[in-house]
Amino acid sequence: MAVPMNAPARPVRRVTARHFVRLKLRVMGNNFRGQGWRVALFLVGSLIGLWFAVGAFFGLAAPGLAGDDRYALLIAAFAGGLTVLGWLLLPLVFFGVDETLDPARFALLPLSRRTLVTGLFAAALVSVPTVAMLLALSGLVVTAGIFGGWSAAVVAAIGVVFGLLLCVAAARAVTSAFASMLRSRRVRDLAAVLLAVAAALLGPLQIAGLAAIQDANWDRLTGLATVIGWTPFGAAWTAGIDMAQGRVWAAPLKLLITAVTIVALLIWWSRSLESAMVGAASSGPARARPELTSGVVAQLFPRAAGWLRRDRFGALVAREARYWWRDARRRANLITIAVVGLFVPVMVNLGGQGFTIDSEQGFTSAGSSSPVLVSLSMLFVGLLAAVTLANQFGFDGSAYAANVVAGVPGRLELHARMAAFSLYVLPMLAVVAVVIALVLGEPAWIGFMVGTLLATYGAGLAVNSFVSVLGAYSLPETSNPFAMNSGAGVVKGLLTLVAMLATAAIGVPMVVAAALLGDAWLWLGLPLGAAYGVGAALLGAYLAGDVLDRRLPELLAMVTPRR
Repeated sequence: MAVPMNAPARPVRRVTARHFVRLKLRVMGNNFRGQGWRVALFLVGSLIGLWFAVGAFFGLAAPGLAGDDRYALLIAAFAGGLTVLGWLLLPLVFFGVDETLDPARFALLPLSRRTLVTGLFAAALVSVPTVAMLLALSGLVVTAGIFGGWSAAVVAAIGVVFGLLLCVAAARAVTSAFASMLRSRRVRDLAAVLLAVAAALLGPLQIAGLAAIQDANWDRLTGLATVIGWTPFGAAWTAGIDMAQGRVWAAPLKLLITAVTIVALLIWWSRSLESAMVGAASSGPARARPELTSGVVAQLFPRAAGWLRRDRFGALVAREARYWWRDARRRANLITIAVVGLFVPVMVNLGGQGFTIDSEQGFTSAGSSSPVLVSLSMLFVGLLAAVTLANQFGFDGSAYAANVVAGVPGRLELHARMAAFSLYVLPMLAVVAVVIALVLGEPAWIGFMVGTLLATYGAGLAVNSFVSVLGAYSLPETSNPFAMNSGAGVVKGLLTLVAMLATAAIGVPMVVAAALLGDAWLWLGLPLGAAYGVGAALLGAYLAGDVLDRRLPELLAMVTPRR
């Protein structure tokens, strides 16, 4: 009797979300094995998250503990809305998302789209931020329970769970969608515009919020909180408060709004997830290759670096320049610099003027900015631009082995990376200075603003050269530019904080000079700042280059992802 050779020994078990959660926990455990620094950073991140969660818990439970329900709806709507907004924007501009389970690794497995999305979504819920957020927002359950009893507390608890699911789904859908767009060179400008619009919305909201607080018109804020409560930003968080305050009919409607939004986000995520698994995006028809009139080597140099000599330094600069333009992860950092570099100075300088609300004229300003305040804001922009290089070798990953084998000198390596990065950043800094000067109505300030930017940027290059050599970490091998290895978010945050504080300390003399020199700073700011920045960058590359030569094997091991 013939026996089929491919008959399974036992029935194949159906893959569920539980298997993805177990797989993530096992991968995290393997990543921590033998890596004491990873375990330490994970514990530090957990303690920081717990500290913030406890503080937020008591803040959200304050109306109930104080026995005053007048501001319960206002606190729930604004706190919940800011939480959702943070989960939307912060992964794009700073923290990224945990990519312990890379979707591309499941591309060859016979898994349906629904199974993959639900599994990855369940795995995303197993993280320190989600646990901390669940603990923090449980304060809304306490408030609703005190004012409305157990029924309101149950509705508030369901709302908190729905809100948590909404935040995680929003973060995953937005980062996956932007990752797909950034892989396509045709739509990268659209991605930049969307990021700029999203970040620019924070400015008007901050001005309106400060003005409303100064005006002390709490009825206006309560009306705004009511509107937010009927949007996906605040529906889940205010359902329990509505139940406690007698609006029983509103609670199920708000939970339904949140549930529909979660489903829509998961569908959106599933659409972009297929592109992430393939790892490519359509970029339109291929252009005709230019004629090799100047030789094959010349074609490797981008137009912005066409002036470079055809030697080892020029080749390194050309390579890095192409990487910064074509690599989605690096391009995302450039977009962040462009957006935040314009947004922060405007808020610091216009916000520093003071705003009041007039019943007839609306917003009116009081006071004026000063060269010292402007120099301080430029200090922040300069150090923010340079802090992107804090993990510059992590972008290369295992590909950095080519430089190690070739024996590229450390100083030459750092000089080339600084030059290539500056090809994109220096024009951005010039645009920031011009725009801020025009917004303030002080075109004569452009000179010292550019000087302050150059000085701080040069100091940042020096500091981040050391940070990138001593504190490098690996990035996940994925097409998502916002992905981070488990625990790497804490590493990135600590390195960024250290680099920014050190750069600010080195750049403080420029602000002191602005305060001491007075009007003379308007003319001396540009030459002094340029000389200070160039000197700091060259000195930093000189000293960090020697450290790099001694740590080549260790650096390669640190930036190579563990499989």
